[in-house]
Amino acid sequence: MNRSRYIVILFIGLIAVSFGAIFAKVIDATPFVIAAWRLTIASAIYYGVMRVRSGALRTALTRSQWIIALISGLFLAIHFTTWFISLKHTTVASSVLLVDTAPIFVALGGYLILKEKPTLLMIVGMGIALTGVVLISSLDFASEQSTLFGNLMAICGAIGAAGYILAGRRLRAEMSTLHYVTAVYSVCAVMLLVTVIVIGDPLFGHDVRNYLYLFGIALIPQTIGHTTLNWSLKYFSATTISVLLLGEPIVATLLAWILLGERIGGMNVAGGLMIIAGLAIVLRGEMKRGKSEQK
Repeated sequence: MNRSRYIVILFIGLIAVSFGAIFAKVIDATPFVIAAWRLTIASAIYYGVMRVRSGALRTALTRSQWIIALISGLFLAIHFTTWFISLKHTTVASSVLLVDTAPIFVALGGYLILKEKPTLLMIVGMGIALTGVVLISSLDFASEQSTLFGNLMAICGAIGAAGYILAGRRLRAEMSTLHYVTAVYSVCAVMLLVTVIVIGDPLFGHDVRNYLYLFGIALIPQTIGHTTLNWSLKYFSATTISVLLLGEPIVATLLAWILLGERIGGMNVAGGLMIIAGLAIVLRGEMKRGKSEQK
C-alpha cells in the first residue's frame, strides 16, 4: 500500500470520528444511555478481536496497570457523558470546538501533576485558544435561550478527555493499542452501565431507529474512527495525527450544517479559528519540547 492510500485511510478515520457529535445529537436517549451503549458495543467488538488475536484480557494486565485503567476509564466516562450532555444544550459547532480543547488541559495537567514545564510556544497557543473559547461563550451570555450550560459541559468533556490521556500515558507505552483500548473501554463501559442502572435511565425499550443510531455511534466514530487513527500511528507521527484531529470541529460543523441544518454564526467561525490556531501552536510547542528532551 502506497503513501497516498495511507493518507486516504487517515482522512476516512477523521470523517468517521466527526460523526460522533451528529449521532449523539439525533439519538433520543439520555447522555448516560448513549455513552453506555457506545462504550459497551465498542468494547465488546475490541474484546472479541483481542480474544482471537491475543487471548484473555484479565491476565494481560498487572494489578497496577488495572488501577491506571480504572482511572483512565473513569475520566473517559466523564468525557463522554459531559460531552453528550453538552450536545443536548448547544450546537455541534460550539460543542465540538470546546471539547477539542483537551490538549490545553493535557498541558496544564502535565505541568501541575507531572511537573512538565510548558514551553513559551505552548503558553502562547493556550492563550489564543482560550481567547477563542471566551469568544464563543460570550454569545451565550447575551442570548435569550442561553447555551452556556452546554458550553460548560463541553469544557468538562475536554477536561475528562485530558484526564483520560494523562492517566493512560504510561499504559500506552507498556502495552499494545489493542490491549489498552480494550481494557479502558471495558472499564468505562462497566462504569457507565452501573451508573445507568443506579439512576434508572432506560437502557432498553427504544425504537428501531434509536437502536440503529446507538449501534452507529459505537461502530462509526468509536470502532472505525478511533481504530483507524490508532492504526495510522504505524505510518504517521502522533503529532501528525493530533494536528489532523484539529479538522474534527470543521468536519463535524459541516456535517451538522448539511444533515441537521445548524447555522454557523460569524462569532463561532472567529472563535473556532482562534481555538484551532491556538491548539496547532500548542502541538507545535509540544513537538519542540519532545525533540529537546531527546537530545
